[in-house]
Amino acid sequence: MTEKLKKYNAKRNFAKTKEPMGKIEKSTKKLRFCVQHHLARKDHFDFRLEWNGTLKSWAVPKGPSYNSKDRRLAIMVEDHPLSYRTFEGTIPQGEYGGGTVMLWDEGTWEPLTKISKNFQTEAFKFVLKGKRLQGAWTLIHLEEDNWLLIKEKDNVSLFTDITKIKTSIKTGRTMEEIAKHQKTKSKTSKKNNIVENITITNPDKVIFARPKITKMDIVWYYHKIAKRMLPYVENRLISTIRCPDGMQGEKFFKKHLENKNAGIGQKLIKNETNEKEDYYYLINSEGLISEVQMNSFEFHTWGSKVDALEKPDVMVFDLDPDEKLALDKLREGVKDLKKILDKLNLKSYLKTSGGKGYHVVVPMKKQINWEDFREMAHNVALLMEAKWPEKYTSNIRKKARRGKIFIDWVRNTRSATSVAPYSIRLRSGCPVSMPIRWSELDKVKPNEITMAEAIKRLKRKDPWADFYK
Repeated sequence: MTEKLKKYNAKRNFAKTKEPMGKIEKSTKKLRFCVQHHLARKDHFDFRLEWNGTLKSWAVPKGPSYNSKDRRLAIMVEDHPLSYRTFEGTIPQGEYGGGTVMLWDEGTWEPLTKISKNFQTEAFKFVLKGKRLQGAWTLIHLEEDNWLLIKEKDNVSLFTDITKIKTSIKTGRTMEEIAKHQKTKSKTSKKNNIVENITITNPDKVIFARPKITKMDIVWYYHKIAKRMLPYVENRLISTIRCPDGMQGEKFFKKHLENKNAGIGQKLIKNETNEKEDYYYLINSEGLISEVQMNSFEFHTWGSKVDALEKPDVMVFDLDPDEKLALDKLREGVKDLKKILDKLNLKSYLKTSGGKGYHVVVPMKKQINWEDFREMAHNVALLMEAKWPEKYTSNIRKKARRGKIFIDWVRNTRSATSVAPYSIRLRSGCPVSMPIRWSELDKVKPNEITMAEAIKRLKRKDPWADFYK
């Protein structure tokens, strides 16, 4: 580490900031300068002059002025590396100088008076040949690190008020646009890291046209949501819906193991003809992303775990309404079902289906077999049908559903599946089957939560935090 830039390097964590690391470089024949507008804890301008392999730097709170009567305070700060001359972007909050940096001007400069090697001088005059700053200027040393930056009287001393210039000399962007661009760039960079690390093919393939959603967008979603989603999908046999050619292409239902990838488990199960078939399950987030890489975008799970396959532990009721039924009637049905479950001392949780209904989910602590489990779910549906025959049906046939809500209990059968919490649905708009609080029932429609909204909700308290407690 060179002595001149020791202070500069010590103040910065280069694992977090994109600022260049300080190292001495050879000066060119023509000395260069730059001015950077720096919106940090305090808004100011940084004035930098190339000298002996570094940039001598001053913080100018009000910025340079073409009015020769103005005495601009310039506070000398640590030397910066020459490569800082073109830096523009954002410094992370919490880091030294955290904020947005815009390249406001650049060019060359020439000293008009002698300057000592160590810049120990009371005052010196110089000429700037920039795109916005030109003509003769003076820097006067007051005391310690305090200087004054003054415009000399010459033929460019009556220039415009330069503090009104709000765009970058490098990109033409405003400070706000630079900050926004950096956010987008950072997000893209994170997505690219995923591509480089779990090897995503065809990341730019459009899966949904409106709104435009690419395969990489879906990978990024599952990457972000994995921690919340995994407790409900890991170590459970899964079925997925594959969509390799986008929503306009053919879709495939997949429930058997095709490729043994990292994070994927295998389970041999006998079918009705006593033949063994390969089923599969997710072990961790790596398995989840590898499935998405294989174009499996919608996830459905069994009601039992692979280590206790014959002991179901999650009961799901899907309230599937007649298409003409009003939303408030559907919500009324969800509330009626909750009342029944409460009376049975069964704690229930709510999620959107991502389709036209809601799902009411019951974690089962008492271990029973599939036959009793199925009968129990059926009895709940029959009870609702008997209590409110004009509103509900337990009959799966479409005709029986006219003007009513089908209380779908059938999915609580061995080998049947239901859409997993946090899974996207391959339906118009790419909605998510999202866990919500009971208090949100009257506020959230069954298909209104998008991937972006689901990610935002990660900042909230988990509505299913005590699901397995």
